[in-house]
Amino acid sequence: MRKLAIFCIFFIAYFSCAAFAQTGQIKVKSMRFWTAPDYTRLVFDVSATPEHQVFLLKNPYRLVIDIDNARFSKSLNQPFVKNPLFSRIRTAVRNKTGLRIVLDLKEAVTPGSFVLLPNQTYGYRLVVDLKQYTRPVKTLGKLNIVNKTRAGQARDIIVAVDAGHGGEDPGAKGPHGTREKQVVLAIAKRLARLINHYPGMRAVMVRNGDYYVGLRKRMQIARRSKADLFVSIHADAFKNRRVKGASVFTLSRRGASSEAARWLAKNENAADLVGGVSLNNKEDVLASVLLDLSQTATKEASRDVAAKVLRNFRKIGAVHSSRVQKAGFVVLKSPDIPSILVETAFISNPSEEKKLRSSVHQKAMAKAIFTGLLDYFENNPLPGTRMAAAKHVITRGETLSGIAQRYGVSMKRLKLVNSLADNQIQIGQVLAIPRG
Repeated sequence: MRKLAIFCIFFIAYFSCAAFAQTGQIKVKSMRFWTAPDYTRLVFDVSATPEHQVFLLKNPYRLVIDIDNARFSKSLNQPFVKNPLFSRIRTAVRNKTGLRIVLDLKEAVTPGSFVLLPNQTYGYRLVVDLKQYTRPVKTLGKLNIVNKTRAGQARDIIVAVDAGHGGEDPGAKGPHGTREKQVVLAIAKRLARLINHYPGMRAVMVRNGDYYVGLRKRMQIARRSKADLFVSIHADAFKNRRVKGASVFTLSRRGASSEAARWLAKNENAADLVGGVSLNNKEDVLASVLLDLSQTATKEASRDVAAKVLRNFRKIGAVHSSRVQKAGFVVLKSPDIPSILVETAFISNPSEEKKLRSSVHQKAMAKAIFTGLLDYFENNPLPGTRMAAAKHVITRGETLSGIAQRYGVSMKRLKLVNSLADNQIQIGQVLAIPRG
């Protein structure tokens, strides 16, 4: 009888442990991926924080993701045939309770991984980033970067257009499921097209698809592009669905102060150019003064641009605030690039959500922003740009030599400024006339 009792206790304990091991397993619910210009991100929705390992195998290249004590709750979707990075996904049980995921790669990658905690939209997520593998290159010394704009040639005004959120960060969500990341990208693309179609202006898209770009990296992209203006586009949200209207933000004084402190403290920032001057090897007081001067000019320009954009918003719909607002948004903190953040509408308001989904309203929003930017640059022409020069619209019977003689400039200079390969011109064509 005693042996039977011991056996029963052992039997219950064994199967209880087995049941616990089974129910305690992490569930891998789904996988999705985003492709950005410089990396691909894999996101696994999981039921809890996973213990995992990620490594690369060669001949052929394969990425291996091992997750301890885990199982799939459903099969994974295979990538499209034209996926640039991987061709097939395989799964297998590892060490009886673990899970192995193998991606057949088309080229070598540099993998990295981290875990995201739950938020309002998602639960636990295992994120694996695959960056393109680059071999170290031997250099023969420092190389000079040649500016593509030839001497004496006027340049385009460059506007960095930033569609907020993206990829794993969907932003706010409307009552009918509209995602902020989708509508702001649509508006950003329309704005970029308007900018690119205007002589003397060029747009740089901070993100051009459904992928995430870090906040400070958005600033870096704008600075690398030598942008003259940074425009970040968003859609606001609030718990009260009746709140509505567009808003325009610039950097607050507190935000500017905290960023100045950060730049002065960080060596990688001090070595960079701020307003065309390097802060590296400058005394602390001088560096602080130079940065403050740059920020002051930047804030003034930002306020002017923001006011003109807000004025145009009033013409097409409600505005949430009649004044330009201030906040410490990270994307507004580049010390020498005038920057504005536009909240196009409240996506949490059902009527405004409907408008944001409308291509007609998206065009109107983009045009309102563009008109504000154009108004600013026409009234504040930047030295050395095509918009700083006079303009001439060609009419019937005019020749390039006659136009050059009329304005007292050489044919060579006139062709250089307008990037003309020959003397051919057309009726209605707009020529930039260099000044001075």
